[in-house]
Amino acid sequence: MSIRIILADDHTLLREGVNLLLQSQLDMEVVGEAKDGIETVEKVRATHPDIVLLDIAMPRMNGLETIELIRQVSPDTQIIILSRHEKEAYIHQALNAGARGYVVKGSPGTELLDAIRSVAKGKYYLSSEVQGSVMAAYLESSRTQAEENDSFNQLSDREKQVFHLLVQGNSSSQIGDILCISSKTVDKHRANLSKKIGIDNPVKMVQYAVRKGIIDASFWEE
Repeated sequence: MSIRIILADDHTLLREGVNLLLQSQLDMEVVGEAKDGIETVEKVRATHPDIVLLDIAMPRMNGLETIELIRQVSPDTQIIILSRHEKEAYIHQALNAGARGYVVKGSPGTELLDAIRSVAKGKYYLSSEVQGSVMAAYLESSRTQAEENDSFNQLSDREKQVFHLLVQGNSSSQIGDILCISSKTVDKHRANLSKKIGIDNPVKMVQYAVRKGIIDASFWEE
């Protein structure tokens, strides 16, 4: 059975080129084309394709918003982003929104075909141009998280208590009252924990606490 595909891009020339490529494949069928985000959602609602090839920079509704609506109207439809952007931030935004693949425009046609077949089988796919940057970002994130875990585990029980109260917005004197210790002792614990985790800025301490799940980010939204 053929993989049913919708092409969504505001550049007619690109759609025509990709259409020709897909028509040459026995296992693929183009069931629709769209030139903006709203039209894409309408075509998906009408045809429920297996795959949507979608540009991020679309008129009337951007690609990320379009992904969200596609997932609402056709949950089984998978999305592959076809974009000129190679920055890691764009890729993460697309994947977090629900895309299963990301192919950079200008990649060989064989790579786009591989992406379609992989995603149709339920796999994720990243084109070779962006695999390196995504892997590097993942490794850096893992390294940072490991370092943070190590540094937080170095804190004494009392220092952890002081840290929790600090990121909740308490002053040294308030913390002292809560823990029944002097504010001078609180300041000493604060200096020690700041040195151990490598952070002495209150705002950065809050960000650190949110990353580690010590406090809920919504606590600070007011």
